[in-house]
Amino acid sequence: MQVMTRDTLLEMEEEDDEDGDIGDDPASRRPFLTPHTHLSSSLVLENLGQTFVSNFETHEIRTPDFGLGRKRVLSPDNKAQEEEEPHSLWQEEFNGKPGSLFFNDGQRRIDFVLVYEDESKKENNKKGSNEKQRRKRRAYESNLICDGLQLEATRSVLDDKLVFVKVHAPWEVLCTYAEIMHIKLPLKPNDLKTRFSAFDSFNWFTKLLRVDETLIKPEQEFFTAPFEKNRMNDFYIHDRDTFFNPATRSRIVYFILSRVKYQVRDNVNKFGINKLVSSGIYKAAFPLHDCQFNHRSEDPSCPNERYLLYREWAHPRSVYKKQPLDLIRKYYGEKIGIYFAWLGYYTQMLLLAAVVGVACFLYGYFNQDNCTWSKEVCNPDIGGKIIMCPQCDRLCPFWRLNITCESSKKLCIFDSFGTLVFAVFMGVWVTLFLEFWKRRQAELEYEWDTVELQQEEQPRPEYEARCTHVVINEITQEEERVPFTTWGKCIRVTLCTSAVLFWILLIIASVIGIIVYRLSVFIVFSAKLPKHFNGTDPIQKYLTPQTATSITASIISFIIIMILNTIYERVAIMITNFELPRTQTDYENSLTMKMFLFQFVNYYSSCFYIAFFKGKFVGYPGDPVYWLGKYRNEECDPGGCLLELTTQLTIIMGGKAIWNNIQEVLLPWIMNLIGRFHRVSGSEKITPRWEKDYHLQPMGKLGLFYEYLEMIIQFGFVTLFVASFPLAPLLALVNNILEIRVDAWKMTTQYRRMVPEKAQDIGAWQPIMQGIAILAVVTNAMIIAFTSDMIPRLVYYWSFSVPPYGEHSHYTMDGYINSTLSIFNIMDFKNERLENPYSGLGNHTTCRYRDFRYPPGHPREYKHNIYYWHVIAAKLAFIIVMEHIIYSVKFFISYAIPDVSKSTKSKIKREKYLTQKLLHENHLKDVTNMGVIAKKVTEVVGNNLRPKSE
Repeated sequence: MQVMTRDTLLEMEEEDDEDGDIGDDPASRRPFLTPHTHLSSSLVLENLGQTFVSNFETHEIRTPDFGLGRKRVLSPDNKAQEEEEPHSLWQEEFNGKPGSLFFNDGQRRIDFVLVYEDESKKENNKKGSNEKQRRKRRAYESNLICDGLQLEATRSVLDDKLVFVKVHAPWEVLCTYAEIMHIKLPLKPNDLKTRFSAFDSFNWFTKLLRVDETLIKPEQEFFTAPFEKNRMNDFYIHDRDTFFNPATRSRIVYFILSRVKYQVRDNVNKFGINKLVSSGIYKAAFPLHDCQFNHRSEDPSCPNERYLLYREWAHPRSVYKKQPLDLIRKYYGEKIGIYFAWLGYYTQMLLLAAVVGVACFLYGYFNQDNCTWSKEVCNPDIGGKIIMCPQCDRLCPFWRLNITCESSKKLCIFDSFGTLVFAVFMGVWVTLFLEFWKRRQAELEYEWDTVELQQEEQPRPEYEARCTHVVINEITQEEERVPFTTWGKCIRVTLCTSAVLFWILLIIASVIGIIVYRLSVFIVFSAKLPKHFNGTDPIQKYLTPQTATSITASIISFIIIMILNTIYERVAIMITNFELPRTQTDYENSLTMKMFLFQFVNYYSSCFYIAFFKGKFVGYPGDPVYWLGKYRNEECDPGGCLLELTTQLTIIMGGKAIWNNIQEVLLPWIMNLIGRFHRVSGSEKITPRWEKDYHLQPMGKLGLFYEYLEMIIQFGFVTLFVASFPLAPLLALVNNILEIRVDAWKMTTQYRRMVPEKAQDIGAWQPIMQGIAILAVVTNAMIIAFTSDMIPRLVYYWSFSVPPYGEHSHYTMDGYINSTLSIFNIMDFKNERLENPYSGLGNHTTCRYRDFRYPPGHPREYKHNIYYWHVIAAKLAFIIVMEHIIYSVKFFISYAIPDVSKSTKSKIKREKYLTQKLLHENHLKDVTNMGVIAKKVTEVVGNNLRPKSE
């Protein structure tokens, strides 16, 4: 084998293949980090466009590309030496130890695994294409060796076509890149972090909720500082093998794999493992799990962290226990750890909201028998004698008010005084949650050493590949390359914005389609369902035309939401890729805003329609309002649209939770089951750790993004429309308890181990939640004012039940239903076909409809009456007062609760001071030692130069 240097790569004959330009970058520009033992980290970054073999030590690579049964030893002088080896090397390379995490020598740890399919054994062997892939892979692996990594390859035990390339990073490579990446590593044990809890007095109870500390021992805490090679003696290097934990080693190796080139064509470098995997040159790239999830490793040196996570975190019997966040962070990295910390904290806060919500629900449930207006609806002498006007123009009959008896009873549960209390409470709760989460997040930043996250985020390869335009940097006044000009950027932004708006309009069109469905099918249900209420048929009691229309429309709306959601996920990724953000954080934030904006409209549009538009612009029977000039606008039940909004929320929120959990559990399980079924023929063979992990499902770069998105959409349901459904926090609580364990289960058992990533906070999701919290105050106030019937009832009770407007001598709700139903003369129908087509209802000349208008014969007949204007004024006053009160409380709470607690600030300052003091003292000690040595050398030299005296 020859090490493929820059000149060798330039001479490679490459045709323009189908892998596009992603990962391509002009060689004059792209830095390839090539560490050398004698070079500092700063000099490593200056080795631009150079490839050479470092002299860390002799590198050994066994790969089928260079001939079966041969062992390639790469020496520092770049010469390949061959040694004959037995052909059985491929089957026995892991020494029969299926849980081994080391090379064949049992000393070098496997930090990463690359998997590819041997081109010579492919069934459809296209010689030209396969040779091209083989050449790129050889170049890439050669440059990995040049960057100091060590490789060892072995064939699959179950599939002879697969080859696993194990990657190991030696000590010098880890130290060099730890300095480049500004990784914080321990200086000395930390004796300051003592945790006290207000619940220490309940230790006997909290012990049941904590993980077993005999199994998962608390992590030893250290003072830390960004690693520097020239100060290596200052760091707490007790053992070189454990100084860099497996997660840190994998992160460093992935940093190298993402930046090493594999081809140079027309002075353009192609680089990165992600590009090689997406183009099919490699089939997978992943770090290893440390053991099986269901039993311990036989290796005594294995920490068995995966097994411990499964037993104390992912197993169903641990559902009531707190999460082992420190172990999650250690095994999966801070980015995964901060997600589960946020989800766990959100779930804990939901417990309080769920308790209050259930209390408000029970208040409405036990007081529904005292609901006067519901009794009037169900009373045969009141509601049974009120003839309601048809709600459509053709087939809809006149109907009696008492057929809505059951729905009015249900409405009493949700449309009660408890609803108002709960809406105000949730406005305060969401502020408390966000403020206390900031404090908790600051504590985690301190405990997980991300307070000063100094790792400079590198540009995405996809961005750098298109940097072809030269501009002058306004700050440095130096030339730099950008992917497009200012005009080109404007065009991209315009096109991306237009695409997003198009899909939002598509959602709105689907909502209009659902509205048209409601209007059309309501006519059918009105004609088909029973028209008389006899009080014995349960179908008549519960399945009214309004209820049937609401349920079927909600189900169809949910199906359309899920279909559009699936399609738009791909569209949003395509739009973001076209937009070409510079860094991965910019990419995720851009995708987050697009996806959330779409999901916001997709999931909430139907709820907004029912809450704020349905039944608000219907006119009156003699002059109805029509949609599109054809469909008559639908009306609410006599009790309002609140019950329908509750039904919509229940179906969408419950259906989404069930669908997501089934999908998260069944999809990876079925995929892994299918994979095991195909491998059943080789099941009697012992398979190594890397092969077992390969057959697990990949998590994907955006896997965590979808988890966040799912929870934020749920957060919106819990806060935006909670005034109509006080049980929403309870449903969310139950779902989240399952969600935590389901996510833990699939990560530990069904997915490959993800590359650990650093993260300081939850990113763009924090401002999104703050925006939802502000909007929630407005939506809940408007739901109470315009969707529920609370304000009209209060106006009637305090103003229109007593003189001068009422006839009662005291404040009462008696007669409320009659006051909210206006009278219409049947002779005033514009369509003569509606003149009392159902003679079975008697010879009636008038019907009633829900509005506040003057009766026929009045000088201002069918115009809004004084009751209407009183109600409008009360609704607007209520919204203003409620918003100002809740916003004032929110801002006071935000001001009173600092984002970082005083104790955490003190700890951060104290640790920073002691760290600087420690480094300074060590530096002074080194200088003093050097001064003493220099003095002794001077004395020795002086003694040697002094003339000898007799």
